[in-house]
Amino acid sequence: MSPHSAIVAPGDPSYPRRLAEARSALSLEVLGALRECRHSVAIVGARAATAEAVARTREIAYELAAADVAIISGGALGIDAAAHRGALDAYREHGAGTTVAVLGCGVDVVYPPRHRDLFAEIPTTGGALVSQFPREAPPRRPHFVQRNRTIAALADLVLVVEAQASSGSLYTARAALDLGRALAAVPGSPGCQRLLAAGAHSVASADEVRSVLDGACPAPHIPMPDPQSSAAQVLAVLHQSESRDTSELAEQTGLSVREVARALTGLELDGLAIPMPGQCYVRSALANQLLVS
Repeated sequence: MSPHSAIVAPGDPSYPRRLAEARSALSLEVLGALRECRHSVAIVGARAATAEAVARTREIAYELAAADVAIISGGALGIDAAAHRGALDAYREHGAGTTVAVLGCGVDVVYPPRHRDLFAEIPTTGGALVSQFPREAPPRRPHFVQRNRTIAALADLVLVVEAQASSGSLYTARAALDLGRALAAVPGSPGCQRLLAAGAHSVASADEVRSVLDGACPAPHIPMPDPQSSAAQVLAVLHQSESRDTSELAEQTGLSVREVARALTGLELDGLAIPMPGQCYVRSALANQLLVS
């Protein structure tokens, strides 16, 4: 039997609870079933992942899924695929576990092409393919940035297993911070080390992920920039709802455009500034919370 496809919109009884709590206005096409679990973990990371990271990801996803934790990822090569396959392993062996692939294209578009079998299996095993884009929508870079925020919104915790300093998975991590989701990373890779320095939970196993989910680990400390630094000056003039470009920020702070750009890079990686179209930035909700606390 072919999996059922449906459009779910805010206000529908079947609309994902976590998206509703994030005040999402997105309508989604769902191929399969979006089952509500007590906990939901997004597992993301490098497409060109190391064999060790792929094996670790599959093991963590398997153990979490077997414990009825929903596994969310983006259907990409590398870490994403390993997360989905770990959850499917749990389903096949225990009849428990669910995984959701949030796509950067229409649900009828297979991207990457080599995941045709994976995408065919997910919605027939209690999971779902999900897209905020219409059918036949092609995979485009802006789509992946947008879907990364949806991945974070569907999760209680975002886990980055392996990432380079400029990895797209860091967009998901920043979205997690902005949405108030828990953030964890596996130590070792440059991107994960940056997240850990910014206050993410350090984890290396499914048990440690469950400890964070259950609140057994203390909340991480998210450091603010040194008050005398260029980053602090830029953050002070950023606005949460009105985007500003580097030239405006340079004029307001008295810094050079190059200094502003360098500061913005650090603020973005730490989840304190959010990039917008036209090379503009806004202050994140996380930064606002830290500034008033």
